[in-house]
Amino acid sequence: MSKSRFTRRLRPTSNLPALLTPTEASVAIEASLSPLPIETCSIADAAGRILREDLWAERDQPPFDRVAMDGIAIATHALYASHGAFRIAGTVAAGARPLTLIDPSTCLEVMTGAVLPPGADAVIPVENITVKDGIAQVDGALKVPAWDNVHRQASDALQGSLALRSGLRLRGPELAAAASTGKSSLQVTVKPRIAVISTGDELIRPGLALEPWQIRRSNTYGILACLHTHGYPILTDDHIGDQPDGLRERLATHLATHTVLILSGGVSAGRFDHVPAALESIGVRKIFHKVAQRPGKPLWFGVGPQGQAVFALPGNPVSTLVCLVRYVLPALSYLSGEQVLPQRWAPLQDSFSARHDLTAFIPIERSADSTHAGAVCLHPTHGSGDFSSLINTLGFAELIPQQRYQPGDAVAVYTW
Repeated sequence: MSKSRFTRRLRPTSNLPALLTPTEASVAIEASLSPLPIETCSIADAAGRILREDLWAERDQPPFDRVAMDGIAIATHALYASHGAFRIAGTVAAGARPLTLIDPSTCLEVMTGAVLPPGADAVIPVENITVKDGIAQVDGALKVPAWDNVHRQASDALQGSLALRSGLRLRGPELAAAASTGKSSLQVTVKPRIAVISTGDELIRPGLALEPWQIRRSNTYGILACLHTHGYPILTDDHIGDQPDGLRERLATHLATHTVLILSGGVSAGRFDHVPAALESIGVRKIFHKVAQRPGKPLWFGVGPQGQAVFALPGNPVSTLVCLVRYVLPALSYLSGEQVLPQRWAPLQDSFSARHDLTAFIPIERSADSTHAGAVCLHPTHGSGDFSSLINTLGFAELIPQQRYQPGDAVAVYTW
């Protein structure tokens, strides 16, 4: 077993010895999975992908003393003797072959991004000069230290230094840095093929008429939005009813064509909760069913015959989103070879007593209290079906069972 990222241990539950704690469940998930393979991708198509190689600086960054402001390049030692008046001896644009400042009593007009002319050691911005008859007059009160408005060569990075480390998600800043290394293609993780599947005869998608005893199919859209927000493309979005035969057949099809299945609903102990049995009947090996937490206790996780990750989330919407963020997103990160970020912690604004034997996941809001920097306040729901209480929340806090929290105590937080 590889060393797990999930190292923080929670207090074990006292009355439910057969149930895993959230941390133990996370460890079990990661221990059951293997990272996805690597492929070559054009840098133009790499946005949002996970880099799977280290990249090294092609040149010093910046590769030369770079002009940082439009203006004039001067030799600062000549500023006093010239009384701030310099004849403009030429112009250097960004991308042009550099000119040399031969006569320190003159200056060169320079543009942002140009090479600082040899012989010059500072740039005076255009707003601090006036130009008349080819003479640039510097504001007499202006102090111009050496290297002012110059981005010095190699001040950001040295040639051959590490530019990007394997495991980074390639957003705008990372792709810009990757392009600066001169590589036209990158080694990245193969995209996970994800199917999001809701189950239940009672679900009706938005836009269709529904009976009083039916409800909207809403979990799917929350899952899809969360996955898209975190950079995961979706291959399939499906809805399956509660008939066991149809459920088995459709799940078998998805299992054969995807690397990750994310189901919601049908995992509790009710008469029509057929998902666990259906998954096991098509060869998905159960790793665990139920975790000592609220909401989301019925969470089910298993692994398919080809190593597919299968998450069956409880159908109540708060439970669905909490389990998605707490377990599925970290698993997708592990599968993708993404760098591990430190667990986020925040101080609580108020006191709180966790009286139950289950780990509590409670939504949080940003606190306006200035006593504790970055504090969050708890925003409990009215139950695991109360998805409206999640609106405008940051995410949720993980609270250890049977523990009393005081204002300022740090809690683990997860964001949507």
